[in-house]
Amino acid sequence: MRPSTTSAATDRARTRRRLAAVLGTELVCAALLISGPLPGTPVGPAVAAPSPTTGTAAPSGAPLRTVTTPDGRTAQLIDLGGGAGALLDRVAAELPGAEAAVSAFWGPQWPREIPIVVAGSPEQFAVLAGAGADTAATTTAERITFSPAAGAMDPADLRIVLRHELFHYAARAGTAADAPVWLTEGVADFVGRPAPSVLVGLPERLPTDADLVTPGPQRSAAYDRAWAFATHVAQAYGADRLRALYVGACGPGHSDTATAVRDVLGIDLPA
Repeated sequence: MRPSTTSAATDRARTRRRLAAVLGTELVCAALLISGPLPGTPVGPAVAAPSPTTGTAAPSGAPLRTVTTPDGRTAQLIDLGGGAGALLDRVAAELPGAEAAVSAFWGPQWPREIPIVVAGSPEQFAVLAGAGADTAATTTAERITFSPAAGAMDPADLRIVLRHELFHYAARAGTAADAPVWLTEGVADFVGRPAPSVLVGLPERLPTDADLVTPGPQRSAAYDRAWAFATHVAQAYGADRLRALYVGACGPGHSDTATAVRDVLGIDLPA
């Protein structure tokens, strides 16, 4: 997976420190597309977008409400307890902007139903999402799942995490299971984070997938480099070319990243 009254440079440093843990563990389950459905929910294809009956059922007795987005999508907000209602209210308020940000980059052709679950406890989140206390949300082909701890995030951070995760959900059908994680995360962060006011340079070294999944200080820097690469491409070549690069390097039947960069941008991939 930031707006503040500080400068863009200070804001980037502040938000990456705060959200590195939020988005890091997501890779274990979201990038590999292996998280299972809610109890009683039909299982959909690992990479395909959910059908109208896939991943939308709430467990028996779980409160379910629906919200219609400005583009006519239906968000199913599932409260599994633990005071999740207040967080779902905030998510619902952020959905129109998140939907607009995702569609502006990816286009409008993505699932019309958006199941969003808030776990009732950290233990329940660990079971449903396969992630720990240092993770705010995960995304699979079936749903977006928030940890109850996400309720403590400030509005700016929640906005970024929701947009980041909603892009992952929107792009599921167009993302191969073996897509380079650093690029999928960099593009999701580009969609999620506010546009910088200055030109972002290419990172001197691209992150590896291992950098993004291994706990430690390198994780935050790896996310920064992934975001910087995606943002530089969008600034220098246009967001449409960044989307084309995502399709070429991350889509089903994708080429290797270096070939996709040459084909789409006409440059060699940074070392």
